[in-house]
Amino acid sequence: MDFTKLTGMIIMLSAFAALGYVAFCIYRILPLSNLWKWTAVGLYLLAFAGFFISISGRVSHFPMGVASALYVTGNTCLIFSLYAMLLFVLMRVLQLCRVLPSGIHSDSWAGTALVFGTIAVLLVYGGIHYRHKYREEITLTSQKISRPVKAVFASDLHIGYHNRRADLAKWVDMINAEHPDLVLFGGDLIDRSIRALEDDDDAAEFRRIEAPVYACLGNHEYYAGIAQSEDFYREAGIRLLKNGWAEDCGIVIIGRDDNSNKYSRQPLGHVLSGSDRSKFSILLDHQPEHLEEAEEAGIDFQFSGHTHNGQIWPATIVTRLKFEKSYGRYAKGNTNYYITSGMGIWGGKFRIGTRSEYVVLNLVPEN
Repeated sequence: MDFTKLTGMIIMLSAFAALGYVAFCIYRILPLSNLWKWTAVGLYLLAFAGFFISISGRVSHFPMGVASALYVTGNTCLIFSLYAMLLFVLMRVLQLCRVLPSGIHSDSWAGTALVFGTIAVLLVYGGIHYRHKYREEITLTSQKISRPVKAVFASDLHIGYHNRRADLAKWVDMINAEHPDLVLFGGDLIDRSIRALEDDDDAAEFRRIEAPVYACLGNHEYYAGIAQSEDFYREAGIRLLKNGWAEDCGIVIIGRDDNSNKYSRQPLGHVLSGSDRSKFSILLDHQPEHLEEAEEAGIDFQFSGHTHNGQIWPATIVTRLKFEKSYGRYAKGNTNYYITSGMGIWGGKFRIGTRSEYVVLNLVPEN
């Protein structure tokens, strides 16, 4: 068994263990009759089943309204479970430290209000916070720039059963309001299925962008089916750079295949073959892995996403441990980087401890 499969099995077993622990704690803390306790646990498990259905791909067999409800309910329940587990464990610790009374975890209205009230506040805050899109502005000067260029970058839109066309329309309006010379997407425009995008005709929404649009692939384009994803990019009027480059506005724009497709992902030096190295170069590479490659290749600016900056705390800790740089501005030698937390989101539409954003890059000639 390879390491990836073993890791996947460990994560799945951990998820089931956490699910069982939260279900047990819910049953124990509710000050209700056994019938109502079992009813609450059953509803919780039923809601969580929506998460497994959504990641299995079986959600596509349901009518669109049902599929969307299963996706949203299941992924919201996943986040609820994370915070419920953390709160139940914290309550136990505080009981041992005699900060909380010993009976608060069992048949307790006070304990029920503490746990479910805290989670409700977090989710309401996270939902409101997600809907606000932050504008990150960067200005770089270079001798390689002959005239000012304004580019808008966005990544990880995750259009699908949860982020629908109405959401995308608002984001396109934000992009157009910047009046950019270029629009560059860093992968994962699609969530896990192309079905919702076709049903909403999201390609027409992307075609409203009033500037040339370029993009690289993300891992979710492969989850959705790479052939269907590439067809969607073409229909949306987005020029997909897959181990290739293009020149626009005096800028060399490079797009790498996603790191999840290791067999066809080409070395950066090979991808750059034939490009004008005297011009300012922008690399679109979805996953911020091996950042030294861009520095070694003399890339001027790299834009990546994928990490979501953890999306919700405490997952931010995990991404900081996994990646050399999981969020924000960075530099190695003469290469500048920006790792974005993403404009959209995967799963539940909540941002807790992170933000949703797009990036405006102003390139200015060096006097």
